[in-house]
Amino acid sequence: MTPLRIGTRKSPLAQAQTQWVVSQLKNKFPDLVIEIVLITTSGDLTKPSPQPSPEKGEGEEIPSPFSGEGARRAGEGGLKALFTKEIEEALLDNRIDMAVHSLKDMAAELPGGLTIGAVPLREDPRDVWISRHHTPFKDLPKKSKVGTGAVRRQAQLRHLRPDLNLIPIRGNVDTRLRKLQEEELDGILLALAGLRRLGKEKSITEILSTDVMLPAVGQGALAIEVREKNEPILPYISALDHPASHVAALAERALLKALGGTCQTPIAAYAKVHGDHITLDALVVSPTGEPIFRNQATDHINEAEPLGRTLAKTLLTAGAGKIL
Repeated sequence: MTPLRIGTRKSPLAQAQTQWVVSQLKNKFPDLVIEIVLITTSGDLTKPSPQPSPEKGEGEEIPSPFSGEGARRAGEGGLKALFTKEIEEALLDNRIDMAVHSLKDMAAELPGGLTIGAVPLREDPRDVWISRHHTPFKDLPKKSKVGTGAVRRQAQLRHLRPDLNLIPIRGNVDTRLRKLQEEELDGILLALAGLRRLGKEKSITEILSTDVMLPAVGQGALAIEVREKNEPILPYISALDHPASHVAALAERALLKALGGTCQTPIAAYAKVHGDHITLDALVVSPTGEPIFRNQATDHINEAEPLGRTLAKTLLTAGAGKIL
């Protein structure tokens, strides 16, 4: 039997996510032969920026794109493309049959000939608060040192608690958990999904409500990227897809695209399906914390993408364009 070739990055989180996908496929197709192809991307080779970096994966950070190959890929979606470019080239060259990504890593515009074939059941998209002294977030003293490199989290924190001392930290989950202790930070923010996939939930102090910290577009979801019109893998795509998670992803990504946002932009969104309707909550906030534009809207699940575009227009009309 010809193996199904699945491409992914070499990071521990990427491999853990891919192993989960493999387990789902094996449950449905026990005789399926699967080959995991580990691919080094431009982002893996790019020297990290000394400046706060945009978000990467479920708890990783994207290095600066403004040198070498990164400079060529910079622009709308360029930062995200740093971690997908080589994998997408492998898809287009027929060296792999599908790719596993964190959905929030993917640019709003995909290369021609490629599509998101499936969005599996979404993990909890919320952010978590990890305190060195087990202090609840609401009880955090003034001037506390909070570590995060993500623009979205920094901007929302400055809106909520302008008194906090925000410390930019980068690296994977293990690196940032170590920096919490080594740099004597009072706490850090990470994505719940990444911690769960890596089995590190014990480090969590509390899960933050989306009213407090709205997640990044696509946070907690995986994306299975494939070539268009690739009939032989359709059964596998169908087995992996979770319709409600996919619909939510369509709404959030349509909003991101309509806003013209990148992972350097403090945009947050979370779509939730209830029955045959979907509600999309979104915000755009200045990196300084003010002004902030937040709104939500509901429509039928068949109108997920128009809903995203309409809510983006509402935010832009309110003044979010001045930030973007």
